[in-house]
Amino acid sequence: MSTPARQLVLDLPHRPALGREDFIVSDSNGAAERMVCAWPGWAHPALVVAGPAGSGKTHLVNVWRHMAGAGVIAASALDAAAAALLAGSRALAVEDADRGIGSEQALFHLMNLSREQGLSLLITGRAPPGEWTIALPDLRSRLRACPVAALGEPDETLLLTVLVKLLSDRQLPATPAAVSYLARHLDRSMASALAVVGALDRLLWDKPSEITRDVARRALAEIGKDGD
Repeated sequence: MSTPARQLVLDLPHRPALGREDFIVSDSNGAAERMVCAWPGWAHPALVVAGPAGSGKTHLVNVWRHMAGAGVIAASALDAAAAALLAGSRALAVEDADRGIGSEQALFHLMNLSREQGLSLLITGRAPPGEWTIALPDLRSRLRACPVAALGEPDETLLLTVLVKLLSDRQLPATPAAVSYLARHLDRSMASALAVVGALDRLLWDKPSEITRDVARRALAEIGKDGD
């Protein structure tokens, strides 16, 4: 008698909703959202969005990309050819500048172009530019002069709403009691919310069902949180 084959669990990417209407606004991110979405009425040609991992930087970049028709490039990939991306679209998002810049000279050139030709730059990082390691003095000075749209860790209301959104993105139904239980026992951070929803996805992959308080407790245990 053959035993049924177990379903192979693959860590396939889900597709989150990243439109402006999907960006959940609270006290911790509302000011940043308003600054980004004030485009094209920015007072400065370049804006920095700074916030911890999972705080919504990529979401805001996507919102702005659709508003401005902008290109998007990782800071680590910047080179002399990047100027063509900005010249072609008249708007460019440069992501994760705090994690390393491919060419500081190229970013400095982009900032000069934006100022001289009325183009727009959106630059993201986990911390404000004053905390980035920048070797080129002129670039360091130029970045520190940029307005900063700061994203904070979520407040309690935002964390609860984010959990609901992340579960919806992955099509994981949950009882209100389970979601409230998760929100009470998680660290108040986007990283924790992402981790526990990933754990729930893995737990229910073989046997999809509604997430109950017991399932939530098991997911918290998987990521090293005490839900008792």
